Amino acid sequence: MRLGVHASTAGGVDLAASAVAGLGANCFQIFSSSPRMWRASPPDPVKVRALRLLREKHDLSPMVIHCNYLINLAATDEAVLRQSVIAFRGELERAVTLGADYVVLHPGSRKGHTEPHAALQLAAASVSAASQGLKLAGLRLLFENTAGAGQSIGSSFEDLAALSQMVALVAPNVEVGFCIDTCHCLAAGYDVASADGLLDTVRQLDRLLGLDNIPVIHTNDSKGALGSHLDRHANIGDGAIGEAAFARILTHPDLRSKAFILETPVEDGGSERDLATLRRLSLTAA
Repeated sequence: MRLGVHASTAGGVDLAASAVAGLGANCFQIFSSSPRMWRASPPDPVKVRALRLLREKHDLSPMVIHCNYLINLAATDEAVLRQSVIAFRGELERAVTLGADYVVLHPGSRKGHTEPHAALQLAAASVSAASQGLKLAGLRLLFENTAGAGQSIGSSFEDLAALSQMVALVAPNVEVGFCIDTCHCLAAGYDVASADGLLDTVRQLDRLLGLDNIPVIHTNDSKGALGSHLDRHANIGDGAIGEAAFARILTHPDLRSKAFILETPVEDGGSERDLATLRRLSLTAA
């Protein structure tokens, strides 16, 4: 199985890969620059080469880039939209340079839009604008489901499906898939915590998005209850989803081939502890 963590790039992307290997993980996610600043520096070529060697040595695959949190490709504010398109293009360019497999993006916000699908259409057009002329070399864009807080796009699988179809029409050079977050699922009202709820959620994912189009699962427990729309991650077993549910998720026959990547709190060795928990649950429930 592919079990991994979100790793810090403090000191360089190569150090992130070293840390991931040290934890015993075999896949990982990083930010390609500060997630809360517009300005970004190009990757250091020396560290990029070291990263590629470490990935090959330790079989670290896939590598996922999570986009800057400031990016809103559906923004109605022209300045924010312009900055978002520029920043997203930078994410794509850095991901290609780093040799990433996937780029994960939160779809954006409906704020300021009066028509139901206007935000989705603008987000798709922004993907097209940002990717113009780029050769993405097998890089795949993954839209992430959201918890549904505020006016965020993507809390429903129907939203994600519609956005994907729109991108296919206006940006055929961009291959699109999906990253599903377990915490966001529960917060948005998909009951992944119960056995029957998980089965129903997987059926909906297959019908609306296609399971083959979901290579990555953000594996996070939830501080919020079912339908709370609270985007607060908890360590595995410490939230409203619970260990038994994660055992069902990890061993579901249609999900076992996915890359399970933790974004849980890292304090007091949280990443190492949660990784060990996922490994245990994937084996004991099999």
